[in-house]
Amino acid sequence: MDLPPRIWFQLRRLKKTFESAWGPRGQSYDTSHRMCPHCRALIERGASVCPLCGGRLRGARARTSNDGPERVLGVIPIPSTATSVIIGANVLFYVLAWYLTAQSGASSGMGGISGEVLYRLGAKSGLAIRLGHQWWRLVTAIFLHAGLLHIGMNLWCLMDLGPEVESLFTTPKFVVLYLVTGVFGFVLSTWWSLGVSVGASGSIMGLIGILIGASFHHGSLGKHYRGMLWRWVIYILAFGLLPFFAVDNAAHIGGLVSGLVLGYFVPQGEEETRVGENLWTALAVLAVIIMAGSFALMALQLNSPLQ
Repeated sequence: MDLPPRIWFQLRRLKKTFESAWGPRGQSYDTSHRMCPHCRALIERGASVCPLCGGRLRGARARTSNDGPERVLGVIPIPSTATSVIIGANVLFYVLAWYLTAQSGASSGMGGISGEVLYRLGAKSGLAIRLGHQWWRLVTAIFLHAGLLHIGMNLWCLMDLGPEVESLFTTPKFVVLYLVTGVFGFVLSTWWSLGVSVGASGSIMGLIGILIGASFHHGSLGKHYRGMLWRWVIYILAFGLLPFFAVDNAAHIGGLVSGLVLGYFVPQGEEETRVGENLWTALAVLAVIIMAGSFALMALQLNSPLQ
């Protein structure tokens, strides 16, 4: 029995996405077709009229490539759009933190960052958030890292996962999902501990959770990829239990759980109506404003006495 066009299209798109992220390199997300919003048939991406139902279609948004994210040496995916901006922001704040650490004379090997510098730049601190009501730290902490190995591992994962989630859910949705999962991770971390922590790993676990949540809509195919993703989750959480690494597993779990919920309930792909498209664009703009506002509040207290 033939599958309905919408289900067939979603299964094909999910399969391509996961093959690009976890399968053999060279296979990637296919953007040469899209779904007709009227009859759900799979049609050519550039079509202005559906050949099956005759419905008129809005012009499809341009993609940077029909073969998914480009890769350096066929291995390292080159981030695009929002993923690139987020990676750039992480690198920028790491360089700033490293410079301030060097200026204070507290620099260490492997690009280690001073705890005082991280605190001043907006690290998550349970005391500052609960007692000082500095809620902006739930956002700024996502973009800070404690050392070269820390940021290197996180950006490696983000370069691989970011373009895949962004292609599957669109750029506006990706911006919102990245921020929400990261913030939720640090909310759980704040509830669990009053200590200081930083890093993008809550959002990265959120991206894994989003892909797992989305896979529940795709039958046996989704079950296969879900098994691979759960193994990654186990590896990351087990790594966080090692005694010689200071890992915020509460932030990891918070990001993962929120990602699972969002991945299950947030529709994949482009919105079918102008209202839905405008809503997600507005939410993405709001997310950017929240991020910019959080760093503005951080800058205002940069030289304040430590609490």
